Amino acid sequence: MRIPNEILMYFRGQRKLQNEVSLSETIDADGQEDSLQLLDVVGIEDTMLEDLHDRENALRVRRLVRECLPEREAEVIRLRYGLDGTVPLTQREVAAKFGISRSYVSRIETKALKSLRAGLEAATPRKNADS
Repeated sequence: MRIPNEILMYFRGQRKLQNEVSLSETIDADGQEDSLQLLDVVGIEDTMLEDLHDRENALRVRRLVRECLPEREAEVIRLRYGLDGTVPLTQREVAAKFGISRSYVSRIETKALKSLRAGLEAATPRKNADS
């Protein structure tokens, strides 16, 4: 119960800083040598592996868009999903850019996604049924 009280007292004593708190600041532990830092008591979620996996997937999708789709379909997918670091557009916005109907954009998108799914399945190694 001592640690939560120390944290609470620390934050009360630091009101003048309002919302500015450093995780490396020391929490006074009554002058003991083994003082705590906020970092010691605050959980930090490590997302490095997830971030790398997401980045790898994004690169794979961009490569598949480049390699599996005709230019027009690729451009529709890039615009719809913001693959070039832009804000994703609605089907209506893509239709206005190309001067075509929203329903035609929908058909292009559906066909392109089907091609991408097939390309992804072909590129993904399958596990043996025996393993």
